[in-house]
Amino acid sequence: MPDSPTATVEAPRPVAAHSDNPHHARRWLILVMIGIAQLMVVLDATIVNIALPSAQADLGFSNDARQWVVTAYALAFGSLLLLGGRVGDIFGRKYAFLVGLAGFAVVSAIGGAANGIEMLLISRAAQGVFGALLAPAALSLLTTTFTDPKERGRAFGIFGAIAGGGAAVGLLLGGVLTEYLDWRWCMFVNIVFAVVAFIGSYFLLRHEPVLGDRPKLDVPGTLTASGGLFGLVYGFANAESHDWSSVQVWGFLAAGVVLLAVFVRIQLTTAHPLLPMRIVLDRDRAGAYAAVFLLGIGMFAIFLFLTFYLQQNLRFTPIESGLAFLPMVGALMLSATTATTVLLPRIGARPLVPTGMVIGAGGLFWMSQIGITSTYADGVLYPLVLMGLGIGLAMAPAMNVATLGVDAHDAGVASATVNTMQQIGGSIGTALLSTLAADAATSFLAGKQPTPLLMAEAAIDSYTTAFTWAGFIFLVGAILSGALLRSGVQEVEEGSAPAVHM
Repeated sequence: MPDSPTATVEAPRPVAAHSDNPHHARRWLILVMIGIAQLMVVLDATIVNIALPSAQADLGFSNDARQWVVTAYALAFGSLLLLGGRVGDIFGRKYAFLVGLAGFAVVSAIGGAANGIEMLLISRAAQGVFGALLAPAALSLLTTTFTDPKERGRAFGIFGAIAGGGAAVGLLLGGVLTEYLDWRWCMFVNIVFAVVAFIGSYFLLRHEPVLGDRPKLDVPGTLTASGGLFGLVYGFANAESHDWSSVQVWGFLAAGVVLLAVFVRIQLTTAHPLLPMRIVLDRDRAGAYAAVFLLGIGMFAIFLFLTFYLQQNLRFTPIESGLAFLPMVGALMLSATTATTVLLPRIGARPLVPTGMVIGAGGLFWMSQIGITSTYADGVLYPLVLMGLGIGLAMAPAMNVATLGVDAHDAGVASATVNTMQQIGGSIGTALLSTLAADAATSFLAGKQPTPLLMAEAAIDSYTTAFTWAGFIFLVGAILSGALLRSGVQEVEEGSAPAVHM
């Protein structure tokens, strides 16, 4: 993909060798801290789902308010990620990481102590704000800490496994905490994660001043990007409870698209862009971003609709539902680490990412065959493992390529773009697949006398419809990533990755 004629193309700056990397000697301990922080951010998107019925009964809020406990987090997180990434580039990733951890812990404590829906919603939105600062800082720290190609592959395999499997871990942890303690511990548990990661990171990370010209904050770009992403997330969130013809849906979606178009125009002409176009116009990174975006859409079907099927049709408890996802998590971790440590250095990303998405699509199509008499063993287990293998094979290499060779000044915003693609993809998946599933159930019941058996069959028809569409979305991702990613191994010599500038 050629660069825009008005964009300034800069070659990546040479990077310091291991002797100049202040984090090299402590890199694996730093990876542990980054992993803990990333797990906290990812699982927080699902851990509250399991606790919602208990929280609703305790605080007495309506069903309409219930969805906003999830959406408030997604709105703040999705719309502020690019800003959070650039703040880390400007003021230092260590500081951004620590402030994000501390803030996340404080607002989680407030949410756990909530005495009403208003307090809970404010805390969830604030979690999104600090998550938008924390997530890109974590990924950019990973990018600048691991500069050796082999070690980088292993580190990104672990990080990709956390990014892909964290949502499933959230379902399990939410079930355990809700069933044995209280729904409030789904918020309080973040304090434990944040405190451990904060203490470790405070002593392990070094703040390094930015060398050369410090990036400046692009205020018009920040406003249009945040406003555009907010419009998209809010519009798709409203699609769950409003018709697509409602101005609450198409109005915000249209506004989001217009603002993002203005944002792109600003980035092509401003001297200090929030998201330099050279980042997204690189073919490999564009293919990686497309893969992460479409994986985010399709993965939603696995977690949401399979949870419904397990609990409502197979009568699993919340804990049993969480445990049911563990085979997928295990398969995902195996394929993610193998892909980045063994396969990526030998054959490159182009064969891996599309193949992983095709395998994931196969698992989704297989899952779409469940019926009223299916059990976990004969209808869910094997396709779930297949999906885990496919997602790990695609997700970890895509994240690696998306941040490979990025200039040190842009590492934060490039990392934020990865998180933005995943978050916006999940928001779109929530609205699109929920609407398709609801339409399928309505069509199944049209003109029929509802009975308990018929209602169960309609529910399963809605789930299988979502799985089928998610499978096709994965296939689209395979085609796009295969067309954009270059063949061969991207050569980044040791000591030529971005330097550590925090």
